[in-house]
Amino acid sequence: MTLNATVGDDTWATVERLKDWLDAEDNATPQQARLLRLLKVQEEVGEVAQAAMGAANANPRKGNSHTWEDVQHELCDVMLSSMVALLTLTPDAAKVFQERLDAVAERSLT
Repeated sequence: MTLNATVGDDTWATVERLKDWLDAEDNATPQQARLLRLLKVQEEVGEVAQAAMGAANANPRKGNSHTWEDVQHELCDVMLSSMVALLTLTPDAAKVFQERLDAVAERSLT
């Protein structure tokens, strides 16, 4: 498998714009914003589970209510919410993420 896209400066710049927009639009204090953005990640994870169950036709009451493309979109929402939450916690989010990715890759792929 080969990926054609990378998470680079443009991605993090967009995430920063979204974080700044949230900061300007919500009425939360900085402490509340941190908590709410962490909770948003959990909310999005629940939506992944719901979409996966719907795509797998695992809920007899709802039937085949989602597609695997819906699951992909929900996973992206988890990733995006996590990126915004990380950037809310530290202005060095891109560096922190890269360091963690490198550590996990070194531990797992060597």
